[in-house]
Formats: sequence, C-alpha cells, structure tokens
Amino acid sequence: MEKASLLSVYLYMDANLIKSKIAANAPSFKAEHYELHDEPQASVFGRRDFYKIWLINNEGILKLSDQDIQISKPALVFLNPLTPYAFGPIEKKRTGYWCIFTEEFLNSSSRLAIAGSATLFRPDHQNVFFPGETNLAVINFLFEQIIHDFNSDYALKYESVSGKIDLLIHEGNKMQPFLPVGKKHNAASRIAATFLNLLEKQYPIATPNEPLKLKRPSDFADELAVHVNHLNAVVHEVTGKSTREHIAGRMISESKALLNFSDWNIADIAYSLGFDYPNHFNTFFKKHTGITPASLRK
Repeated sequence: MEKASLLSVYLYMDANLIKSKIAANAPSFKAEHYELHDEPQASVFGRRDFYKIWLINNEGILKLSDQDIQISKPALVFLNPLTPYAFGPIEKKRTGYWCIFTEEFLNSSSRLAIAGSATLFRPDHQNVFFPGETNLAVINFLFEQIIHDFNSDYALKYESVSGKIDLLIHEGNKMQPFLPVGKKHNAASRIAATFLNLLEKQYPIATPNEPLKLKRPSDFADELAVHVNHLNAVVHEVTGKSTREHIAGRMISESKALLNFSDWNIADIAYSLGFDYPNHFNTFFKKHTGITPASLRK
C-alpha cells in the first residue's frame, strides 16, 4: 500500500497514540524510521501532547511557533508538548527518525536529564541542531537501537528505550553553544536536581502503611534547608514547571499505577499518598485527570 504523506502520517500517529494511551497498560511511547516518496504536502500547525525527538534528513522549512527554520542538512529537533510545529518538505524522498513519549514514560534518570537540560525542549531556546558527521553517526545508532528495542519482545524494553532517550538528550546537550555558567545558575541546577531526586526516591510506594513524608513544596524546602519561595523559583527556572506541578504529576502517576496494578482499596491508596480522607484524594485525582479513582479502576 502506498504510504501517506509525511503530514498525514504524523496526524494519524497522533490520533492513534492518544487512543493507545487510553487502553489499559499501554505505554506512552512510540518510535519509527520513516521513508516517504510522495508529493510534499502543505504545512499545518499542530500541537501534540507529548515530547518528541526528531531527526530530519531532508530539506524543508520547519515552523516552530513564530519561527521559520531552513533545514538544508540533517537536523536533530527537540519538541515539548506545548510547542506547535509543522514541517514543509521540499523533496519527494524524505527519510528520518522520530520518537514520542510522555514525561511519565521516562525513568527517573531521563527525567533528571530533561530537568537538567530543560532548554532543549523550551520553545524560547535553541532546540534545532545540525550534528556533525561523528555526532550524526551516534544519533542514527541510538535511534536504530530504540526502534529495535521498541519492536522486540524483550521484557524490559521500555526501560532500555528510556535510557537511550537519555543518551539522545545528552547528544543534544553536547551541541548546545557553550555559555559561561555562573555560581547562581549552578546552585539553582543543583537545588532543582536534588528536589527531583528527593521526589523520585519516595516512589514506588511499597506499602499503604507508610504514607509519603514529603507532600508539599514546604516539606521539600525544609528537607533542603532553603526557603520555599526560593525552591519554587529555582525549580521553575530550571525545569519550566512549578514545584507543585512536579509533586502533583508524580502523585497522579503513582496513583494510576496503584489503581491499575495493586489490590489496595481506594482508602488505602489515598492514605499511602498522604491524604487524610479518601474524598480529598478523589477531589485531587479528578481535578488532574477528569475522572474519579473508582472510574479508572473500573
């Protein structure tokens, strides 16, 4: 069957990824090597709900928000869930690689890598790079390994994939222009990384009898011996997300896992996450997901 246009492939992939996320136990990840030979299609802006790392091997115009970037040689692109983008290819033959994923899909190491290099995925910073021959060989190899693992029957393939995404992020970091980093920025990065590490160390929750100890920004600030306002400021500066967003996002991710894979009742799950009353957990969960814990479990 003749392949659809590059744009159609992306739109089809977007719709099917959303469907797959609804299915039970579906991983929020996909990767592919594409090779197309059809007529180039007009660019259309689209916003996706996942991170994307994309290696473009053909000429064209990449539109990112209000930017038009000329692609005339292989380009490595980092896109975050809020960046509208479109690509207008020039050539009929078009090849490349892409992988898409949600933040929840990543392992803790990769989350820290994104947190430590948040500018790679921010639309107001450089996120399109033109790798040299050596870097390009490494990037191609990593994508090939990611796709091989993704299509394999290996039981731990998603852990392996997540680690290779971490390496792709590091390749992007290597190509960022060197800027002198002052003591203030170093301190902010260390505090943000330590906060994320403390957050991640609390998970997964092994027993409902020991609730989370660090639940609020002030809890983490006390543990780090900094003022909560300072913690909030540096976490937002380094990661682009607030302290509360990180805490809530990780709690929601863990609560979904417990609802799907444990036999704990909802009251026990609520207590394990630090809620004194199940109805408080229900309100929190519905606010962030749009459904109740009982609905998800059904």
